[in-house]
Amino acid sequence: MKTTIRFFLICIFAITAFAVSEAKGQKTVLVVYHSESGNTEQLARAVADGAGSVDGIRVKLVEAAEASEDDLLQADAIIVGSPVYNANVSPEISRFIASWPFEGAPLKNKVGAAFVTAGGMSAGEEIVQMNILQSMLIFGMIIVGGPEWTQPFGASAITHEEPFRAENPAEIDDRFIERGKKLGERVAEVVLRLQVSEHK
Repeated sequence: MKTTIRFFLICIFAITAFAVSEAKGQKTVLVVYHSESGNTEQLARAVADGAGSVDGIRVKLVEAAEASEDDLLQADAIIVGSPVYNANVSPEISRFIASWPFEGAPLKNKVGAAFVTAGGMSAGEEIVQMNILQSMLIFGMIIVGGPEWTQPFGASAITHEEPFRAENPAEIDDRFIERGKKLGERVAEVVLRLQVSEHK
């Protein structure tokens, strides 16, 4: 009986130790967003799904109002998403970025990327993507865009203009969901490549 209990305890210890070592080896991608109608949240979930599909990556998906400084400091990559407000980021995302720690450059060399949702084409989506990326550059982050020339600044979605308006107003077109996944996947892959280069 004692032998069985001892064996059982050893197994639990070994499994726990393995899980801890695996978690330590993982890199964290933080996806932060603000969403009013749910469109940006859908794209955020697609970005998170894409990042999470890469082995060795842990994803944390959080609304901007709930994101903490610890979330930023513990992340290896930070992907920020905003709806387009008059060709600007939303006030919530502006406040979030303004709260980032600056002294000592604690975000330097973290990977950064952006995604946005806009009502129509030429409604400011690329300007807002660039606004987010420019802020990241101020903090010394390494900027990553999408994997193809068709989404060089990250990922974006058009939600209220034909031919992209979805049949269900609560959903965005599958083409934009796919772009979100591709952005998340590329960010995760870059994080892992940077990890390899650090150890060479």
